[in-house]
This record gives sequence, C-alpha cells and structure tokens, in this order.
Amino acid sequence: MTKAERVAFTISTLQELYPVIPVPLDHKDPYTLLIAVLLSAQSTDVRVNKITPLLFKEADNPYDMIKLSVEEIREIIRPVGLSPMKSKGIYGLSKILIEKYDGHVPKDIALLEELPSVGHKTASVVVSQAFGIPAFPVDTHIHRLMYRWGFTNGKNVVQTEKDAKRLFPKAIWNDLHLQMIWYGREYSPARGWDLEKDIITKKIGRKTVLNDYYKTKKP
Repeated sequence: MTKAERVAFTISTLQELYPVIPVPLDHKDPYTLLIAVLLSAQSTDVRVNKITPLLFKEADNPYDMIKLSVEEIREIIRPVGLSPMKSKGIYGLSKILIEKYDGHVPKDIALLEELPSVGHKTASVVVSQAFGIPAFPVDTHIHRLMYRWGFTNGKNVVQTEKDAKRLFPKAIWNDLHLQMIWYGREYSPARGWDLEKDIITKKIGRKTVLNDYYKTKKP
C-alpha cells in the first residue's frame, strides 16, 4: 500500500468504528473542559471524571474558583496526582481569566499557552473540543499509533503532531484525534497488545513494529 492508501484506510476504519465519538473528559463549557484537561496530566480520564464533579460543585467558573484557597483546591483534587502544581495552576489561570478575559476562556492557542499549567496539548484540546477550531492534540495513544502505523519517526510528540497535520485533512482533525485515542485504548494499547484485534496496525503497521511483536510471541 502507498502512504496515501494507508492514510485513507486508517481514516475509513476509524470512521467505521467510531461514527459517534464520545469526549473522554466530562465538562459543560470551555472553562470546565480546561480544568479537566489540566487535571488529566499524568492521570486517567476515569479518575479525573470522578474528581471534577466534586471540584465543580464548589466552583465551576473562575469567579467561584478564586474564592477557594490553593490549599482547598489541592485537597479536592489530590487523588488525580500532582495536586500541588495543579492547584496553583487552577487558581492562577482562574485569576488571569478574570483579570484579562472577563472570565472567559480565550479561543487562541497562543493565549491559552500563556496560562499557568497550560501546555500546548491542553490548549489544543480546548480549542478543538470547546470551540471547534481545527487542532491535533497528541497524547501517548496517538504518538504510539502514529509510530506503529509508520506515519512518524516517533522521536517526539512535536514531530508527531506535525506529521499528523501534514498527512490528514484539516477538516477531520478534531474528530480524528479523538477516534485515534479511543482506538489506541481499545485496540492498540501499550500493554496487553493483541495484534489480531489491532486491525489497522496489522494491515498497515511498519515492519519493525510487526517483527518485534511476533518475536515477543514466539514460544
């Protein structure tokens, strides 16, 4: 298969598997999504979705959030990990949103990246999922799949994002990155990987990845 054919196969397979695409993190608006994505760093969506209702019951907007102390925020979010850094970030970005943006979350990635504890991936998720602006956030699942499928060299997420944006049509970025996340979790995980279930990698995967897989399965 040519690369164009592999790209087309990937897109059609993902669209067939995930015609309706659930958003992994529970939220109701751009602000709660921003907080949820920040909390998800080095944690799981399942754990974050258990904690955000507790936090948002106390404060689901920046004005109420800064009424809490950093210590109070930290105590609520402690189970998601990295709570000292995340609590300072949540308080700090909430204060800035009030002071600079009238309590609204900006739609510009560059402005979002200026907020405390908000990196490029978090900003990309927010603009794509909250505002429908084309972006291609790369998490560990997408990074792994892009390498397994031979679409990137796998050296870093920055290069993976560039390669994804170059290969896939901009009009489907927002859906595709979510489809890839779900596919990575369900069919092509880092651990407990079963190539027989991983229909895309089995069909188009790079030879080194497939060879390494079969070596590990030899009796």
